Amino acid sequence: MANDDEKTILLTQDAYDKLKHELDQRQGEMREEITEKIATARAEGDLSENGGYQAAKDAQGKNEGRINELIVKLRAAQILKAPPAGTVGNGSKVTIKIAGNEVEYVLGSREIAVATDLDVISPESPIGAAIMGAKKGDSVSYDAPNGKKITVEIVDSEPLK
Repeated sequence: MANDDEKTILLTQDAYDKLKHELDQRQGEMREEITEKIATARAEGDLSENGGYQAAKDAQGKNEGRINELIVKLRAAQILKAPPAGTVGNGSKVTIKIAGNEVEYVLGSREIAVATDLDVISPESPIGAAIMGAKKGDSVSYDAPNGKKITVEIVDSEPLK
């Protein structure tokens, strides 16, 4: 569970599992491979002009940074329970109609994106806030950043699996 000073990150179980798997790979296989590359490059001699060594050290820094990021996200994660079919909420796969065009999105944090190929809408965005809690068949409006009022029809909503 998240500490008071960390922001809770709502994830589907699938998104959580994928992030956990990535963390396990980065802490295991990837870390070992990078360590071997550093050792091999170090054995070549002069480190100041050793491109392979510098590249491996850069890869190590990026990997460790991502490991730390994943640890923080997973520590702050809360598995969300998406609302039932027909109701839009965090973790919903929603089909909306805007200006006559139907588009499918997932409503939730950007971290959920690892579990879907669909674009993700933040619940804090103008459109996300407008559709949150709406039901299949509802029409809702929101103010776009350009000041225009845009009407959105909820065509369908189902929990993201």
